[in-house]
Amino acid sequence: MFTLRSTDSAPLYQQLYLQIREKILSGKLPAHYKLPSIRDLSDELEISRNTVDGAFQELCAEGYIYSKARSGYFVSDIELEFATATIAPYTQQDMHPKLAERYRFDFHPARLDPEVFPSALWKKCLNDCLRSEAGAFSEYSDPQGEWGLRCNIQFYLEQSRGVHCGPDQIIINSGSQQNLEIVAQLIRETHNSVAVENPGYHLPRDVFRNLGFRINPIEIGSSSLNPHSLESSESSVVYITPSHQMPLGYVMPVANRLKLISWADTGGRLIIEDDYDSELRYIGRPISSLQGLNPQGNIIYQGTFSKVFSPALRLCYMVLPAKLAENYRRKFRNYLCPVPLLTQRAMIKFMEQGHWEQHLRRVRIFYKKKHDIMLQSIDNRLGNKVKVIGQGAGLHLVLELTNRLEDEAKLVERAKKQGCRLLPFSDFYAEGKKEHKKLLLGFGGIPMDEIPAGIDLLSSLLE
Repeated sequence: MFTLRSTDSAPLYQQLYLQIREKILSGKLPAHYKLPSIRDLSDELEISRNTVDGAFQELCAEGYIYSKARSGYFVSDIELEFATATIAPYTQQDMHPKLAERYRFDFHPARLDPEVFPSALWKKCLNDCLRSEAGAFSEYSDPQGEWGLRCNIQFYLEQSRGVHCGPDQIIINSGSQQNLEIVAQLIRETHNSVAVENPGYHLPRDVFRNLGFRINPIEIGSSSLNPHSLESSESSVVYITPSHQMPLGYVMPVANRLKLISWADTGGRLIIEDDYDSELRYIGRPISSLQGLNPQGNIIYQGTFSKVFSPALRLCYMVLPAKLAENYRRKFRNYLCPVPLLTQRAMIKFMEQGHWEQHLRRVRIFYKKKHDIMLQSIDNRLGNKVKVIGQGAGLHLVLELTNRLEDEAKLVERAKKQGCRLLPFSDFYAEGKKEHKKLLLGFGGIPMDEIPAGIDLLSSLLE
């Protein structure tokens, strides 16, 4: 009646429980059917009575079976039309979901190279925290994020990004999505629409739309977002990536930055500045932040450790204007910081010991090599077939094709079959616009010596 496998990863009592439950829900064991006794089933399956008893107790607790004194266990009368017809028992495959698809050439713009992750240093920082600060892990962290981490971030932002703020204005979160959800809750009483770059990053569109805001796409030109187009829109909030526009890579000129600041200073408007890829600039110094031009203005600054350190840590931050920071503490005073305390404490050590600045220098040198190899490979293989947009920074380039691309979706599918991942450029448009001339190529996750072969394959796909 039942088959148990000692090689299965699930315990024997759970295997028995699942098999009896499946037979009940599928109708193979009808209502009021008497189950074998614990002794008989134990002997039949050659398992302990405790194992059988454990399975029966769980089934009984959940209402699948019931017991009668001195008579044994019986199947309960269940409305099977509302139950799943069959429930497959857990297997080892069920407990270990399929891994994400792997590609030889992954041109996704958010992939990092594992070679540059400082695993030895990070492990040392984690171990130092566990050894020297063990008592701290019996407590909750500061709701706004560890004070020491906020102080280190404040110092770094002031020195390298020109951001001027106090640690009390910094909020530690587990990703840009959570940052934006918090911002939406802070501003929803005074704002109802958000302007976004078009083409632009999909996440702010989705977050604000899902939370009831109206989305106003603003077209991106060669000088990034046009302040005049923003002025003519009905939005009082704008989300921008001024230092390295996602996806086109444009840098917003200072004249447009000042116009944008002037726009925000009138009528209670607000700028959300995502400092996307700001650390990875390969020509000249990193572009200073918009917030640094007007520290007392209505500008929310967002940064992350995901692009140059590790997205797996889920560690990011935002700087709120002083008034919004006060509002945040009122609204979210009973919330807990979502980033694990150990991660925060380890990052404090990593930054205080000077590893962060060293890591950034190493990362810039490493990805600049990849960036230059990518440009050279494109020039060698594609030549006058494409124009490169957005070079000189970040982890991706955009190719503008000389010839029109007839079907982007078919190209993406053909590439996939050849072990090459392409992200459709059309996905960056807010209103379903189809792109026929642009391709986005990330180079962060492709091994350095594989980049030329990846461009060779892409070239053959475009022929």
